Amino acid sequence: MALNDEVTDQDDPPRISSGVGGLDTILDGGLDENRLYLYEGRPGTGKTTIALQFLLEGARQGEKVIYITLSETENELRLVARRHGWSLDGVSIFELVPPETTLDPTNELTVFHPAEMELNETTRLILDRVSELNPKRVVIDSLSELRLLAHSPLRYRRQVLALKHYFASRQCTVILLDDLSSQQNDLQLHSIAHGVVLLEQVAIDFGAERRRMRVVKMRGIKFRGGYHDLTIEKGGLHIYPRLIAADHHQEFNEEYTGSGNAELDQMLGGGFERGTNALFLGAAGVGKSSLALSFALAAADRGEHAVVYAFDEGRGTLQARARNLGFDLQTHLDSGLIRLQQIDPAELSPGEFTANVQKRVEVDGARVIVIDSLNGYMNAMPDERFLILQMHELLTYLGQRGVLTIVVLAQHGLVGPLEAPLDLSYLSDSVIMLRYFEVDGAVRRAISVVKKRSGRHEHSVREFMLSEKGIQLGPPTRGFTGVLAGSPHFLAATVPSSKNGTDGAK
Repeated sequence: MALNDEVTDQDDPPRISSGVGGLDTILDGGLDENRLYLYEGRPGTGKTTIALQFLLEGARQGEKVIYITLSETENELRLVARRHGWSLDGVSIFELVPPETTLDPTNELTVFHPAEMELNETTRLILDRVSELNPKRVVIDSLSELRLLAHSPLRYRRQVLALKHYFASRQCTVILLDDLSSQQNDLQLHSIAHGVVLLEQVAIDFGAERRRMRVVKMRGIKFRGGYHDLTIEKGGLHIYPRLIAADHHQEFNEEYTGSGNAELDQMLGGGFERGTNALFLGAAGVGKSSLALSFALAAADRGEHAVVYAFDEGRGTLQARARNLGFDLQTHLDSGLIRLQQIDPAELSPGEFTANVQKRVEVDGARVIVIDSLNGYMNAMPDERFLILQMHELLTYLGQRGVLTIVVLAQHGLVGPLEAPLDLSYLSDSVIMLRYFEVDGAVRRAISVVKKRSGRHEHSVREFMLSEKGIQLGPPTRGFTGVLAGSPHFLAATVPSSKNGTDGAK
């Protein structure tokens, strides 16, 4: 192709909305006009809902639209719409399924039933109604009836091709619905349709079923591949596009964000840098969540927005713990500077969670995100391989938006050697380790910065204390060894002292 013949953005014809914002994002703008698309999926995956949203979007644009149903009655469609809070006043419904009078022998040509009609007669009725209404958007639900009437794959394909050419000549954008009831994988429609969207419903071992979608094909349109989570709620079907961090880079000031505790900030060499993430690692109850909460409170004190996603702890318990530590959490919750969201991993898909984080960052301007804990997040995605990939994309996205992300991970066990259920340390810019250890018959806590990619930080182990005065750090535990292992030994006579307890980062 010559340079003068290259296609520019001005040459790209305008798109039309699919009626679902998430799908428009996946398709980088929406659907091409005057084309035929195939939405396929098993019953219960949301085909009817997404098709109605497509027509309602056209009706909002002042277009004539029609829903041609061969499988559901008009009353059923209106009930679906009513429960979503929609009005179908601007949507014409052509019902080829008879009402209650189906079995009335006096009804002849006024009752249309696909099982009793020839394919050509069914097609003629559709074309006549389309010619009469002259719509811009058409939905045909479903192809299963046409497939049964055709009796042979060849006749079925030719009939669908004829419909495609007819609608193209009338400048209609058409959505064909297919419930995949054919016993064999019928892929011939994929070659006919301009685009193919697959909707799926996946049952997991515990919790609500998960729904997802994938664009199988979209001719001439650059789209975001892979699976995308979706939900069906009152108000319609919501699609959560898979996060691609590279699309969200933003300039920000690379400054330190403190914890509000001078001793802790000293250990961290001034705090965490914006656009980085930190992993708080330790046994249950050692103080990881309280430490993470202190960074959210410090952000609110600076007038910044922070969000705490609580997977494991109830809202009431978290607020009570904050009061016991002397944290003024309630004031910041009332002002909206801190948003506390309790997450049920059995009900929330990973894609929906990621979309929520994006909204908090891009709409509310959150500067600190706390995920407490990753153990609960893992329950939302049992497959560890995909958890690592998605967490990498989420952390990269937050880093490119200049957000400080704190991830809490509980290790198995209380004392002695501990095992983490997931190795996320290589993705983390900083790793803070908290441990229990025993001294003179008393259980104490220890804290250490074991990794920090940028800047100076202490390499010492300090005692970590929680009280009504909040978080307190003791001096470096000199003369001890094995504190982080939970089995300290006093070696004061053999351990040399250090002047400042700090060292440069690797």
